[in-house]
Amino acid sequence: MAYPRKYSHDFIDATIQQVTALRDSGHRGPITAVARELNLDRRLVQEWISKTRTPSATPPAPPDPPPPQPAEDPAPALLPAELLHCRTCQQPMTNTRDGNRLVYQCPGNCRRHGLDAVVVADTLGRAILRHAPAIVTAPGQPKSTNLAAAQAGRILARVTAGSTATDLRFTWRTVPAPTPGQPGPAFAERLRSARALAGTDPQRARETLREALATADPTTTEPTHADAAHLYAELLTRLGNPAAAIRWAGSARHSRAHLHGPSARSTLAAVHTLATAHRQAGHHQRAYHAYRHLADQLTATAGPDAHPTLVIQATLALVLRDLGHCGAARRLLANTITAHRRTCPHHPATARMLHHLHEMWQHCAQREHDHPDIELGTADEQRQHGQTGAKNVWRSVGHVSGR
Repeated sequence: MAYPRKYSHDFIDATIQQVTALRDSGHRGPITAVARELNLDRRLVQEWISKTRTPSATPPAPPDPPPPQPAEDPAPALLPAELLHCRTCQQPMTNTRDGNRLVYQCPGNCRRHGLDAVVVADTLGRAILRHAPAIVTAPGQPKSTNLAAAQAGRILARVTAGSTATDLRFTWRTVPAPTPGQPGPAFAERLRSARALAGTDPQRARETLREALATADPTTTEPTHADAAHLYAELLTRLGNPAAAIRWAGSARHSRAHLHGPSARSTLAAVHTLATAHRQAGHHQRAYHAYRHLADQLTATAGPDAHPTLVIQATLALVLRDLGHCGAARRLLANTITAHRRTCPHHPATARMLHHLHEMWQHCAQREHDHPDIELGTADEQRQHGQTGAKNVWRSVGHVSGR
């Protein structure tokens, strides 16, 4: 291509060196910048760079990319009216435009800048995916935070905004709002349905409770939620999933203790379910502490010789055997059998306790264990040395288990 002017080799070399220096410094579009500065045609400078064979030359530079276009933020999920409130003025916040951004602002203009709607939706979506992922239903698609935030009105009763878009406080619904056009059963109705199915179809009862609990706040202390969590833990334990049952049994125990006190019958039932789940999951040390706490509570409320107390003591003896303390387990179970025969004669539970004690004797005999303190006397003779032999056994076990 012919150009109207001729340039010396020194000028061409200096131009190439200037382009190379700008490129090495990270400058975007060095060829265009040098051509504009020297009032040259950009194509001419590009040709010099391509044809030069001098040591200072570099491989041909690619054409300058087009100027970047401003990226558009994805449209955030908008929250329902009256859901987001300002912490300062307690008024509901509405969405509005601030330049190119979509923000939430309160009517009283308590803040200089509105809350970025993209950040608000992301914060809400992360909280919903963490606590109630089942609320997001998108078959075949990943569960995004924006998709979760679109369901905020169903699972959240109120969102209070602080000074920043990530400073949000949530008030969860106990019962999820129905999907528009698809009204669902109330939480209490699902609980009643699950109770009716628990005896005949436990798997269906489990699924009914799973769907209901997936949309409820796990930290709530509402009585209906506590009852559902306890029944769900019982079903999971029966169906062979004790690891999952532990979480729900612990939640039910916490809620019922807060509502009714640590010694209430419903609270102790949740403790019993938690201990059973720990034992089935192989967490023998945790099961031991849960059963011992339960036995202490029953001793204080029902009495040391009541049938529920003695049954838990017998189970505690089995956990001690699982922990390897067979001597302490045999002493506790023998004392429990003696007390149960006296207070509950002819009760079928005594036969089951004797069966377990016989298994412990066989276990020790097969492994040639030496327990001279057990063979010194009968259980009745051991009970004469204290008011309750079980408490003496617990003291020795507490020393062995690190209590």
